[in-house]
Amino acid sequence: MTITSRPDIEVHRLAQHYVGGRAVPGEGSRVLERRSPVTGESTLVLVPATPGEVARAVAAADEARVAWRRTPAATRATALRAAAAAVRAQADELGAALCRSTGRLLSQSVESARVAADLLDEAAAAGTGAAGRVLGGPLSVLDVVRREPHGVVGVITPWNDPFPAAAGLIGAALVTGNTVVHKPSERSAAPGWHLARLIAEQLPAGVLDVVNGDGATGEALVADQRVALVAQVGSTATGRRIAAVAGARGARVLRENGGKDPLLVDDGVDPTWAAQQIATGAFTNTGQLCTSVERVYLHERVADAVLTELVDLCARLRVGDPADSSTDLGPLVDDEQLAVVERHVDDAVRSGARVLAGGARLEGPGAFYPPTVLDGCTATMEVMTEETFGPVAAVTRVPDFAAGLQLAASGRYGLAATVLTPHLDHALRAADELDVGTVKVNAVFGGAPGGSADPRRDSGAGAGYGPDLLDAMTVLKAVHIEALPPSGS
Repeated sequence: MTITSRPDIEVHRLAQHYVGGRAVPGEGSRVLERRSPVTGESTLVLVPATPGEVARAVAAADEARVAWRRTPAATRATALRAAAAAVRAQADELGAALCRSTGRLLSQSVESARVAADLLDEAAAAGTGAAGRVLGGPLSVLDVVRREPHGVVGVITPWNDPFPAAAGLIGAALVTGNTVVHKPSERSAAPGWHLARLIAEQLPAGVLDVVNGDGATGEALVADQRVALVAQVGSTATGRRIAAVAGARGARVLRENGGKDPLLVDDGVDPTWAAQQIATGAFTNTGQLCTSVERVYLHERVADAVLTELVDLCARLRVGDPADSSTDLGPLVDDEQLAVVERHVDDAVRSGARVLAGGARLEGPGAFYPPTVLDGCTATMEVMTEETFGPVAAVTRVPDFAAGLQLAASGRYGLAATVLTPHLDHALRAADELDVGTVKVNAVFGGAPGGSADPRRDSGAGAGYGPDLLDAMTVLKAVHIEALPPSGS
């Protein structure tokens, strides 16, 4: 891998927000610097929104909410379809911005933008369905349960897969009649701003407002009394703070937070295929996905064969410039995330784990870390208990399926889990006993459109994507209507 300095690289200044239907210059004096994960050089100066600017964005959304709520669902859906078309038309530009900001492979970044467009289209289609139900009361009266919007929704999204996260939450909120104030992650500020503005430009003024900034900006948004619902995808620590602040004032919260997803390989599974599944789960986006595989449990009868294949596969993976089409793994998002990965791996090695591949950061500029395989990991190691968010397959050998399933079901997170098994009874048992939002059998990623899941424990709370997310973006109202009795009765 050879990464060279780029003396001609442009430093972009992002000091604007989108409020009331137009881009407005930022007025804050505080600045944040972001560096290229590839070269380590400064690429962005971000001026976070002040509390006053956040308040004005919420005021714009609050002013727009009555008219937007009364806008027919079909009209709201038409606006979202226009937003989807705008995003799809600029997928290449969006992908390039994401690649530059976070180091995600360019091909995956472009595809992520296209997925965002698809999610906006899906929300448009789902949002024209039933908005309540009729109850079976007496024929002389009308009893219905209506679904109504919360009002102003604060949407806070992450850096690692920002396009689908933002499009999914924003689309669901808007199509159900809410207005939105969105804060993209400061780690992916430029691509997040680009996407949100594309969507906002297709909507009436104030329906979607965007504030750029960091945690302080998000705290001002969450604390605003006019924000009725906060929807967040991001770290568990941030999610807990949001739940505490919003909950204290009675606002509702939807959270999809961190994970420590297990993958269990059963006896009888082809070792080559199992190794490919582990690598896909652990190394895609350099291990920086909410549902990345972070714990691997191998049945002792197949462990040696699977690890041999996995180590060979690691040796063939190319780490390098994410804009290069021949690259398999790009860098981590920044030095801060690199330090977390280093700490977890070093702690595991000190505690007795064996490094079979990788295990140390790559020399040179940028936040590069190679695909890493650790054997002999135990349940008390940080790499098995805390979210690593890096290209590390931490392996524990288990004597049988039952022991592996028990370990896979352990821990404080409950986002997703994968089981590779040729045995139907084992698959059914895993689906029943794994207390996580999503159970995947014989495929580390995948699932039909429209699926929904509730993350468990430290992984969050509230409906995930799909039609159930639209329900979570609404509140129920029972309505009972009787005709006036005849005059004189």
